[in-house]
Amino acid sequence: MDDVFETTRGAVRGFRADDDVVAALGIPYAAPPFGADRFRAPRPAPPWSGVRDGTAFGPVAPQSAELPGAPSWRPGDEDVLTVNVWTPASAAGRLPVLVWIHGGAYTFGSSAQPDFDGTALARTGLVVVTLNYRLGFEGFGHVPAGSGTDAPVPVGVDVDSDAGAGAGAGVYVSVCGDADFDPYVSAGAHSDAATDPDAATDPDAATDPDAATDPGAATDPGAATDPDDSALPGNRGLLDLTAALRWIRDEIGAFGGDPGNVTLAGQSSGATAAVCLMVMDEARGLFRRVIAHSPVSPFHTREIAASTTREIAAAAGCEATPAGLASVTPQALVAASDQVVDAYRRDPASGSRHYDPSLFAPVLGGATLPVDPLTALAEGAARGVDLLLCHTTEEYWLLDAVGSCAKLTTDAQLDRFAADFGLDGDLAEGYRSARPGAPVPDVHLALFGDLLFGEFTHRLAEAHAAGGGRAHLSVFDRRRGGADRTAVRAWHCADIPFAFGNLDDDRLSFLVGGAPGPEDHELARRMVRAWSDFAATGDPGWAPVADTTRRTAHVWTTVDQPATDRRPLPDRALWATTDFPLLRP
Repeated sequence: MDDVFETTRGAVRGFRADDDVVAALGIPYAAPPFGADRFRAPRPAPPWSGVRDGTAFGPVAPQSAELPGAPSWRPGDEDVLTVNVWTPASAAGRLPVLVWIHGGAYTFGSSAQPDFDGTALARTGLVVVTLNYRLGFEGFGHVPAGSGTDAPVPVGVDVDSDAGAGAGAGVYVSVCGDADFDPYVSAGAHSDAATDPDAATDPDAATDPDAATDPGAATDPGAATDPDDSALPGNRGLLDLTAALRWIRDEIGAFGGDPGNVTLAGQSSGATAAVCLMVMDEARGLFRRVIAHSPVSPFHTREIAASTTREIAAAAGCEATPAGLASVTPQALVAASDQVVDAYRRDPASGSRHYDPSLFAPVLGGATLPVDPLTALAEGAARGVDLLLCHTTEEYWLLDAVGSCAKLTTDAQLDRFAADFGLDGDLAEGYRSARPGAPVPDVHLALFGDLLFGEFTHRLAEAHAAGGGRAHLSVFDRRRGGADRTAVRAWHCADIPFAFGNLDDDRLSFLVGGAPGPEDHELARRMVRAWSDFAATGDPGWAPVADTTRRTAHVWTTVDQPATDRRPLPDRALWATTDFPLLRP
């Protein structure tokens, strides 16, 4: 395959990522979302002349994080809506496509993180696409409807003087503006939606690539009262992802990919974003399958989102109006968001946000996402989309290790935690009883991990199966690692370097527990193959969920870990009275 690829917007020159894989990085899929386009739905990328250099990642979305091995956001970085492509050098015909959405609490992260290098997956015969999308307030902040909503965003915003928003790594943490920030040591019903697995091959399916960007598409004069129907919509990050999928539909053939065989994959908030796209009309027919690792459960109502906007605006010293929010730079909104996060961290009486503050989540109730994915999936909204789910067995131990979550050391604190999240009083006691002699911090981390990740993952599998879809469930429980096979944690993000086949990058040693041993490489080969097979055929190698009344899952672990040494799955009986998804600030 030639290293120059012809897209409809212009040519791009890639490079040999390895002898048998060609990569092309930093390709715009939409126009820069700043200036007059700030807080608006994405528009198509402008064309370019000549051959664009594709040897470096594009700028990351505005954020304050500095991630190992990834670029940081800098003042003046505008072209943040880009994709990266890895394709077999000998690609012939149309290959399955895997599209990756990074995590990071809807606030930080980028496609340039070393975990997400697509070379190993491309070697299996996939075309791999990773992408950046708007984060933090720019991508998920609520811009109020009403007076001024339909007025243009002031063109005079000096983007070159802006400095960033959010925080960063595939870790569910929040940044507090620490000058010594290290992302691993600190924080920060649509019944028709996506139902037809062949819709992407239908030339009439979603034929207008600009339809989502037309602010006049909502013709109802009352639509301006709905922020998702206005010129300044909510869930802009999700609209970016839809625009990227349209780019893939239109352009991936130039890279050897099959636009009719696309699998959308993500982890943490990226996984939840992928599940949201399953039930969004905007994304109908743009993919056939979804891989969701550690999807995170919180969603926000419009009331929660509006309240968060008022807090951020107050911290930024602006009015919580479209004009007021547009008058301050992205940097100012990030700094303000970090101030709000820090205030929650410092105040144990501030409710559920105190324990690991995260300000942003998909907002329910508008045109983009009318209902939560659990409800929509159970109603059969995406029965034609195959779903592969996974969570780790010690999710929240990572958040504890990096100092992201509050330290609970007493039973009274644990009971307060349960009450702040509106959990049944028997739930905390059940977790204590299931772990006799365990210290309070361990009980808390197990409960928090299942609350935000484990139980939600199982509910998604059950809902999709109940709605007539195929859902394959798995659990990552690898807890021995390295050449000496010492104890390691099966914590949040530890599974992703295995699934991408990127164990040997030294920058990932903290996530995977040190240098990998032969058993770890063998596990990685199995996980890479499962992802590749699922993307190609919909079969990861084990049966889908058939009985939604039983908890069954494929377990990922190394061959030397005894079957008796397994972490328990979330206890169904204990969670029976807890409603999901979480609707908590």
